[in-house]
Amino acid sequence: MANQILIIGLGQFGLSLSRTLAERGAEVLAVDQDRKRVDEAANFVTEAIAMDATDETELARLNPGQRDVAVCAIGDESREASIMCTALLRQMGTPRIIARANDPMLRRILQLVGAHEIINPEFEFGKKFANRILYSQIFADTALGTDLQLTEICIQPSMAGKTLIELQLPKKFGVIVAAIRRGKTGRVELPIPDEPLSRDDKLLIVCGENALPKLVKGV
Repeated sequence: MANQILIIGLGQFGLSLSRTLAERGAEVLAVDQDRKRVDEAANFVTEAIAMDATDETELARLNPGQRDVAVCAIGDESREASIMCTALLRQMGTPRIIARANDPMLRRILQLVGAHEIINPEFEFGKKFANRILYSQIFADTALGTDLQLTEICIQPSMAGKTLIELQLPKKFGVIVAAIRRGKTGRVELPIPDEPLSRDDKLLIVCGENALPKLVKGV
């Protein structure tokens, strides 16, 4: 059964999230007060509704307690609406509430009123894009919780022809190779420790934030 996800607030972040989740097979119910945004979302989500999500009666009709996840993606321009909506979602028994906050004060308030998780899309994108600017070898970067990240990185010139056993990446840099994307085929394979790496391969590594610059500079 597909995940049932309620997204409230269809600014750039909310629309992008709705589209991506829908493309990945989720049943997305998208909500906003702006009819134009709702009409745009209706082109790709399961259902789109124009309504005020701070109206308790209206929100209750969406049965948020029966959704797998509710995302309150209301922007900073409507802080009161974000707080009220998050509190109502918690009151209605929503099993997982993800709320958006771009400053520490709003983050604390949303936690107090019941958000299970707080996100800051601009901050997260800035961190990822900084790595893309600093290290041209990086192709993708995904956070794994608060301490680890999954990064796809090009083989460094000094790695080519060597095995993972020879490189000793965990010992030297605190980096674990989770998989290898083969350059010729693009296939993702489990790493074979004693198999030499090709210069066209890419490594999918799990590491802490501080390990990446050490790896890039130190290999």
